[in-house]
Amino acid sequence: MKSIAFGQYYPADSPLHRLDPRIKIILTILYIVCSFLCRNVLSYALLLTSALLLIVLGKIPLKIVLRGLRGVLFVLAFTALLNVFWTAGKDLIFEWGFIKIYAEGIYAAAFIMIRISALIIGTGMFMTYTTTPIALTNAIEDLLSPLKKLNVPVHSFAMMMTIALRFIPTLTEETDRIMTAQKARGADFSSGGLISRAKALIPVLIPLFVSAFNRAGDLATAMECRCYHGGEGRTRMNVRRLRFVDVIPLFIIVLFGTGLVLLNIYGFGYTA
Repeated sequence: MKSIAFGQYYPADSPLHRLDPRIKIILTILYIVCSFLCRNVLSYALLLTSALLLIVLGKIPLKIVLRGLRGVLFVLAFTALLNVFWTAGKDLIFEWGFIKIYAEGIYAAAFIMIRISALIIGTGMFMTYTTTPIALTNAIEDLLSPLKKLNVPVHSFAMMMTIALRFIPTLTEETDRIMTAQKARGADFSSGGLISRAKALIPVLIPLFVSAFNRAGDLATAMECRCYHGGEGRTRMNVRRLRFVDVIPLFIIVLFGTGLVLLNIYGFGYTA
């Protein structure tokens, strides 16, 4: 549980940190779209290169980014195995009984691992690693501000999303503490079948839910003590102005998506 770094802000002085949060949210959406445009080896190589470049631009230590990926290693391994053993093709590499492994399955497994890793790294670098919760709340509220004309509680929605992201690492640490305390009392979470392991988690889930509700109550009390009554009539200490340098990454990511499409058309190697 300690390996999960999602939702944690890493303070640094980098181009990504200085970028307007509203632009970063748009870049996140466009980067997700670009990751699904990849079709061949060259386009996936470019996608992986872009993820590594984002780490360099964000000045985030590689071990922190890799620690965030450790939480999804099971998902990566499971999806890779599914693609290796259940993807049929023309180039048979290995056969043993009913087990057949094709080159197309290996390519598909590698592609899905690169795509998931790039998605996690890209969204983390644009959003949680380089954007504070307050800036993220204000950015979401600004982007959804047209919905206020339809009486949609935009500020409350943005605040809920930000609080949820912020409390992911907090609840993760709380879960780890509860599991450590239960292990010290003789609890076993690693042996037995699936049903036995699920039953063993009940002593963890109950105090975790109690702790989460207590934290929610404390947070509500703290917000009321600071005279927080929603977004109506609230002003901001720092009002962001969109700069030209903030718009440049939008053109870059459009060119990036165009390059992926061109590599799909004119590239060489295996194509999914």
